[in-house]
Amino acid sequence: MGDPMIPTSAELSTPRLRLQPVRSSDEAIYLAYFQDAEASKWNGGPLEDIDACRDRLMADVSHWTRRGHGMWMLRRRSDDLAVGACGLVWSEGWPRSELTWWLLSEHRGCGYAKEASLAAIQYGYETLGWPLVETHTRDENAPARRLVARLGGYKIAREPFPDGVSRDVFALPHPMNLSHKEAV
Repeated sequence: MGDPMIPTSAELSTPRLRLQPVRSSDEAIYLAYFQDAEASKWNGGPLEDIDACRDRLMADVSHWTRRGHGMWMLRRRSDDLAVGACGLVWSEGWPRSELTWWLLSEHRGCGYAKEASLAAIQYGYETLGWPLVETHTRDENAPARRLVARLGGYKIAREPFPDGVSRDVFALPHPMNLSHKEAV
């Protein structure tokens, strides 16, 4: 089965990263991430079964066709190395779309998640025309909460989700509305 047709306008770039919609050829990075228990614990991992990792990848690939938006593979512009993924997703059963991201352990702390998230947020507002871009964060996910703060996010609700976990819902402002210091 081939990848769905995704418009080239869905490809984004930042000073250090190229954001390309995920493809079935990204299997190796999905396996590396979802088999790492510590790295993937906030994203449903670890998925020790190779078929479960492939299913997750194919769900992310087909999300573009189902929803018109999805996950981007983050590749460094300097050497094309994949470092993680970021995107705007609407998981089955979830109340609405959200910004989400993940990075391989060795690429954390480099600012890639923030850089990619700002591009994804801008895409949500400008390309998709969303009135609000949000993210849903578990209480114990301190790294995600720190990133939300760096993105200028502010809490707008607390809701129970289909997995039985209550999460804070954060609105994420358009990057043009952040001060230069926050955006960098």
